[in-house]
Amino acid sequence: MTARADPWCARIITLFPGAFPGVLGESLTGKALREGRWRLDAIDLRDFGIGRHRNVDDTPAGGGAGMVLRADVLGAAIEAAAARAPALPLFCFSPRGRVMDQALMRDLAAGPGVTLICGRFEGVDERIFEHYPVQELSLGDFVLTGGEIAAQALIDATVRLLPEVLGNPESALDESFAGDLLEYPQYTRPALWQGHAIPEVLLSGDHARIARWRRDRAEELTRSRRPDLWARHRAKQGLDAS
Repeated sequence: MTARADPWCARIITLFPGAFPGVLGESLTGKALREGRWRLDAIDLRDFGIGRHRNVDDTPAGGGAGMVLRADVLGAAIEAAAARAPALPLFCFSPRGRVMDQALMRDLAAGPGVTLICGRFEGVDERIFEHYPVQELSLGDFVLTGGEIAAQALIDATVRLLPEVLGNPESALDESFAGDLLEYPQYTRPALWQGHAIPEVLLSGDHARIARWRRDRAEELTRSRRPDLWARHRAKQGLDAS
């Protein structure tokens, strides 16, 4: 991936702009943010609220528990986000969305950035999805109180793939999900700890043998712990999942 003229941009529509950068301001992502390798643009949804109290939600049409983010409020925030440069693809976090994966992060890292809608309460007025080209994403099959944590996860997973963010660019090529396999086990000093030794092969200096061991362990872990990934990996090779 070559360096880009403009930094990758994370634009977030949220009721809690103070939640950002949060953990994204630490470690490699924080360093990259300070160096201008990516930028953060948090838009406060409350600024587009209705009336003296800046209301952003209302009761569900047809009855039911909880509150729903209003289409007119969120629509105004989306329009304001779209008016800023650069134009960015629009995503909203939802249990019915595509489950985020490494392939998605690679695609997003190759683009100009993202605009992320962080929902709250019972969700978002469906007309937002009917009117705007919103792609729905899910962090997993569980429920959060809002989209901010999912947004931080997406940004972290994407920013680390940007040029020169990782100290060693090969780290992104040799890790879990890089080739539909989980990563092999890792060890470091001391060589013996609590009666557990580093596998002899890793201390042998035989790089071909080490590579075979790592590949075997990656396949073994994937086959036993993530049969879905193993089946996909085998299918790409034209083999069955056995």
